[in-house]
Amino acid sequence: MSAADTTTAKVPPARQSPPSGSAAGTPKPGKKPSLGGGGIPWLLLAPCLLILLLVLGYPLVRLVTLSFQVFGQPQLWGFQEAEWAGLDNFTKILGDGEFWAVVLRTVIFAGGAVIATMVIGMLIALLLQRVSGWVKTLINIALVASWGMPIIVATAIFKWLFDADYGVLNWLLSKIPGVDMIGHNWFASGPQGLAVIMLLVVWGAVPFVVITLSAGLTQVPKELEEAARLDGAGAWGVFRFVTLPILKPIIVMLTTLSVIWDMGVFPQVYVMRNGHPEAEFQLLTTYSFDKAFVVNDYGTGSAIALVTVVLLLGVVAVYMRQMLKIGEVE
Repeated sequence: MSAADTTTAKVPPARQSPPSGSAAGTPKPGKKPSLGGGGIPWLLLAPCLLILLLVLGYPLVRLVTLSFQVFGQPQLWGFQEAEWAGLDNFTKILGDGEFWAVVLRTVIFAGGAVIATMVIGMLIALLLQRVSGWVKTLINIALVASWGMPIIVATAIFKWLFDADYGVLNWLLSKIPGVDMIGHNWFASGPQGLAVIMLLVVWGAVPFVVITLSAGLTQVPKELEEAARLDGAGAWGVFRFVTLPILKPIIVMLTTLSVIWDMGVFPQVYVMRNGHPEAEFQLLTTYSFDKAFVVNDYGTGSAIALVTVVLLLGVVAVYMRQMLKIGEVE
């Protein structure tokens, strides 16, 4: 073998690049891409959308129709035809001071319940990250048990706890030196009674918030928390600048859902007041129910319910705006 043979390497022929437009995965000129994949998600969602349309569509249309009509017992039993009232029902409720007092009471009630739910839920979720495994398991079991308890059962238990004559809470508070709560009626005034109902609502809502936030906390990178601590941040600093921004989408979602749920509270008030909520306990849902089914003024009751729906749609609009802002930042 000569020196030239030992020093010269054989170079494989250069691979020719495919002509333009014929590369793998590139559609050939003149061939339109298939659009069938874009319709598959809608096809899968069609059954759910159809059910929602049937379950929610007709009641919503009927609600809107009734809110513009004079509709009472004669119309309900078919003795008279429903009369078109135009905007009279809305003019009547918007000019009624009692309606605005109910709106203000509902906003304060829902706001207090949402704030308490989110704060308590966040504290418990953070606590679950620092306890041992068996303690976390016990807390989760208690949360799921309280979350799964029917509303009527939970309301009956709270009625017993806060009962004026046989309530456990009055008995426990009376054990404190200088405190005499025997026979105290928590529902003698609206603010105290609504505070008890708010506590019931928060008790039922906290488990969902805790479970959701706990799942979100598992996605917070430990490296970021450690880096913040090395930079001198304390526990509050780590939570404010690391944990909170990562949990912001979840917090916005939970807050919005809590506002919608708490503004729609009905069975807790209705059962706690034995089916006859006093004026001091009226929220938008119970107020609409009383106007429709107690006074038999279904048109006015529907108008109140429609105003409530519009308020909730405003909350949803704020939620969508916040989520779009979060998506733009990300």
